[in-house]
Amino acid sequence: MPKLKTYQPVAKRMKLTKTGKIRRRKAGQDHFNAREDGQTGRMKRRDFNVAKVDSKNIKKFLPYC
Repeated sequence: MPKLKTYQPVAKRMKLTKTGKIRRRKAGQDHFNAREDGQTGRMKRRDFNVAKVDSKNIKKFLPYC
């Protein structure tokens, strides 16, 4: 059986934990952050779990992770 290709755009944005959950970053960290309050800026620095509904599709893109 041939090797499966890893979908690189997903691999650069997602990380897989030891328990099999997928972690992602909040969107919109790039610019225009000065207008936000401190709580919003702190929340954007955190990693979040991907919803279980979406994680099944994302794991297809990451066959060896």
